[in-house]
Amino acid sequence: MCRPHNVDGDRQNIWDKYLNVVGIFMNQILQDKPMTVFGDGTQTRAFSYIGDIAPIMADAIALPAAYNQIFNIGADQPYSVNELAECVAQAMGVEPNVIHLPARNEVLNAYSSHEKIQRVFGDCELVSLQDGLGRMAEWVRQHGARSSKKFDNVEVTKNFPQAWLV
Repeated sequence: MCRPHNVDGDRQNIWDKYLNVVGIFMNQILQDKPMTVFGDGTQTRAFSYIGDIAPIMADAIALPAAYNQIFNIGADQPYSVNELAECVAQAMGVEPNVIHLPARNEVLNAYSSHEKIQRVFGDCELVSLQDGLGRMAEWVRQHGARSSKKFDNVEVTKNFPQAWLV
């Protein structure tokens, strides 16, 4: 089983306002809205390009050494959400426009080791964050902004960030 993390790239969902910060930022830029960052933006994540993830996941089903194993799969370099916002703005060809919303209850640093996957699958050259965002930005500009759907009849809204309730 592969556990990918923070995957971005072309053909990605950009209309869900709850998931996928890269898609959220790009969609906000297309709509001339500021990028919304929860808290101070110092929380870190490693962002992974889909072209790096998909082939390994596909190969895992045919590689006996991968059977019954769990692999963290993705990029090794963490970036703060503030750094990500700057990189996304650059990829989209705009000046960064960020607003900070109240912090959510979330993990401050979320990235993982990939030593195990390297042992089984070997070293792979990974697409840099900037190159991956550039590829995604090209696709996003071709397909345009998307509208987020509001979840009606959500039973549990306790502790939702205020931005999710709008």
